Order: sequence, then C-alpha cells, then structure tokens
Amino acid sequence: MALEVDTRDSSAMTEADLEEMASMGGAFDMELLSKAQTDWVLNTTARLDGKLHGYSFSTLERIGGTPCVLLGLMSIKRTPKRDSVLKGLMTEAYHRALMAFPDEDVVVGSRFTSAHGLEAFKSLTEMIPRPGHRAVGEERAWGRRLSKRFGVERAYDEQSFIVKSAGQAGFLDHESTKPEKINADIAAMFDNVPANKGGVLIVHGWTMTESLVKLGKLQ
Repeated sequence: MALEVDTRDSSAMTEADLEEMASMGGAFDMELLSKAQTDWVLNTTARLDGKLHGYSFSTLERIGGTPCVLLGLMSIKRTPKRDSVLKGLMTEAYHRALMAFPDEDVVVGSRFTSAHGLEAFKSLTEMIPRPGHRAVGEERAWGRRLSKRFGVERAYDEQSFIVKSAGQAGFLDHESTKPEKINADIAAMFDNVPANKGGVLIVHGWTMTESLVKLGKLQ
C-alpha cells in the first residue's frame, strides 16, 4: 500500500475536494476548510490506495526576509497508518522548502491543541517553546510574528505562546499511535491551553540547510 502525496495550488480545489476532506473525519468541517482554501496557498493530500488519509494547507513565504513553512491546517485520519501519513505530509513540506529556499535554514511554524500533533516537529532544531528552555527576545518575536500571520494576535500571550481563544480556525490535527510514549514535559506544555475555548499553542522551530539537502538526496 504505497503512500501517494500530491501538492497543488489551493485555488485549484473544487467543492468536491473540500467535501472529501470534510468527510474524512477529524477536526475540520466545510466552513473551516473553505476558509483554509482562501487563507493558504498550497494544498497537500496523502492517499493510500486512492483513499484520502491526510491533508494540509500551507504556504512558503518570507517573514522579515526569513524563509518559512507555515502549516495553517493539517489533519490525519485516525488509522493504524497515520504515522506514515504524517511523515509523508511533513516530508513533502520540507521538500517544497528545499525547492523554494535552497541553501537556507527555514522556520517551520504551526498551531497545536495537544502534544500529539508535535510529533510532526520531532526533527526540528530548537523548537520554541520547549521544556526547560526560557525563550529569549528573538524567539518571542517569532511567536508574535506567527500569531499575526495566523490572525490570532489579539488573543496571543507572548510569554506562554498560548492563544487563549478563537485560535482553532487551523491547527495540526493528529492523534499519536503511541500516546504512552509522549514525553510528560512536552504534554505539560498544554496544561494551560484552553482548548475548549478555542485555545492553541503556537510552536516553531528550524529545519537546517543540511537536513533539507539530505532530504533532497533521498527524493
């Protein structure tokens, strides 16, 4: 069962495409998917035997001159194959970053409601926030930049990286296949995230040039 991952312009999507995503299950309905189609440039799908198992909306852009991969919304179907689907979607995002920003380190950012989704960021360098690390000025500045880009700056707290309400128009929707192995300190980062009020945690990190080049050699 080979995983097929494909990326296209979000503007090329049809109503039927959005309906297929909504019917896959997960956190997002037609209203949120329609908004994501408008807000984000790229749509990526992951299929097994022709059936949709995951999708994302994202963009590659520069913020203050720094290259970024912004994952506006991602959802993975809850099946035993979901780890492979998540890996496939993230590998595609990194490959796109390599093509767009060769020889540059790239910031990767998204919103999260639980530690499960952070499995997507396990390969990043210097993830912010992270347990045992006190964020410095530039790291906090990135939190502010991303909150503005995600359109949630009014409810954003730069000390905690938490959006306190109305932040779930998009986030990384994934459920771990091995929740018992989630680091307790990572899970504790979400103790004060009011997910029932639309709260999210904004997280970013870096994928370094050498990692992207290594990925490119495997394609």
